[in-house]
Amino acid sequence: MQLMKWSMSTESCLTFEEIKAENNGLKNSSTEPSTDQLGESDSLQIELSKLKIENDLLRTKSCELSSENERLNHVMSSWTKSSVSLRKLHETQKPLDDKSGLGFSFDERSSEKTCTQSDLDGTVYKLS
Repeated sequence: MQLMKWSMSTESCLTFEEIKAENNGLKNSSTEPSTDQLGESDSLQIELSKLKIENDLLRTKSCELSSENERLNHVMSSWTKSSVSLRKLHETQKPLDDKSGLGFSFDERSSEKTCTQSDLDGTVYKLS
């Protein structure tokens, strides 16, 4: 039994020593990056720089579009106000065929005569 214990312990030590050596080898290889890793890191840095530049350009474009949108909202608001004012103005105007207040009479008999100061004394002037 003692012999068996020693052989297991020797096996464990050899396995432990092998693992330790392999671990040290991996540590040394990870501290010195390979050229493939360096190339990949450089390309990732370049790609990151490009994305940052694109992000800044998009942010600037977004600000420009926001300013343009605000300006156009202001223009549309002034057009809406003008439209309301124009509609109110049209509502207060008389129709084209309404000649009241301009000296014209509305009944059929007097469609050919004008109402003037002379109508007060009974004199009527006909237009020819």
